Amino acid sequence: MRILTRYVAKAYVRMLGLCIGSFVTIYLVVDFMEKISRFSRAGASWQHMGLYFLLKVPEMLSDAAPLAVLMATLLTLGAFSLSSELTAMRSCGVSLARISAPILSIAILVSVLVLLLGEFVIPKSYAKRSYIQEVLIMKKAEKAYFRQHNIWHREGTTVLRASLFEPAQNQLKGVTIWEVQPKTGLPLRRTDGASGQLGPKGWVLNDVVTRDIVAGEVVHTGKIPQLVVPLKLKPADLKVLGKYSDSMTLRELNRYCKKIQAGGYDATRYITQFHSRISLPFGCAVMAFLGIPFALRGGRSSGIAFGIGLSIGLGFLYVIVNSVIISVGQVGLLPPIVAAWATNFIFFAAGGWLSLTIDN
Repeated sequence: MRILTRYVAKAYVRMLGLCIGSFVTIYLVVDFMEKISRFSRAGASWQHMGLYFLLKVPEMLSDAAPLAVLMATLLTLGAFSLSSELTAMRSCGVSLARISAPILSIAILVSVLVLLLGEFVIPKSYAKRSYIQEVLIMKKAEKAYFRQHNIWHREGTTVLRASLFEPAQNQLKGVTIWEVQPKTGLPLRRTDGASGQLGPKGWVLNDVVTRDIVAGEVVHTGKIPQLVVPLKLKPADLKVLGKYSDSMTLRELNRYCKKIQAGGYDATRYITQFHSRISLPFGCAVMAFLGIPFALRGGRSSGIAFGIGLSIGLGFLYVIVNSVIISVGQVGLLPPIVAAWATNFIFFAAGGWLSLTIDN
């Protein structure tokens, strides 16, 4: 049995490598053709462009893995059927479960590798790639990497709004701070500053105007040159790259969700993304589990055309269903963990039902 297991595993790994390599190559070619003219007009060097596309490979591998696993499963078992090897295995008393075990084991291993890739490699490559594209290729200033306009931040009963952030000086412009009642949220004081500079005790506002508010009416107005506001807001919190789940590790995304919730905001969107970052890699194992009964049901007709066509169709269906359910979860119509894992459960259930219709 060990010889048979190694034989099936070796054939599957070869096919999986071929499928992943093909998908990544196609992805690179399409992306290169799409961006080359824009990069060339910006005067980008070939070194920067080459590094940009190289840093995109980890993300391509992650995106292509589920479809590659499915296609490799269909093509491997289809090849066994066409060469009558599958018939020979079964005539020797080997069950379909035993034949499929190496494929499922490798698919689970790929899922774990994709999860680790998304946790330790993709966030760093995404940040570096974005920097190369925006700063080195498109010649934008580094300050474009910060959330510069219409900034909102809340800590307890204090709400800050700033019109602009200048990262070079660590300075906020057009600062307005509200102190609100804990339960009702009604304003008690409004503080306006022309600018704010980060100091050792918090943000130091300049050219400050304060307004005390009672029952929605301004009862007192005062002007002072400077005012220290003890907020924990840091310039690093204003980075745009830090606010996209693709650029965060799971731990960073989890901390960001807790930070949003502590500020009194709805973090459903990011919580859903957090759970989907865990569930999506295991789509590889689900695709293998679904592909096995499809390939076995096809019998000797499971050739290359059948495998490619079916895998592309199922892959697109998986992406569409998952996108819709994740969107529903992000707006709060489904619990985040349910939305993240629902697609995997649906396709796993479909694979289980198909497996029951096959004679073992």
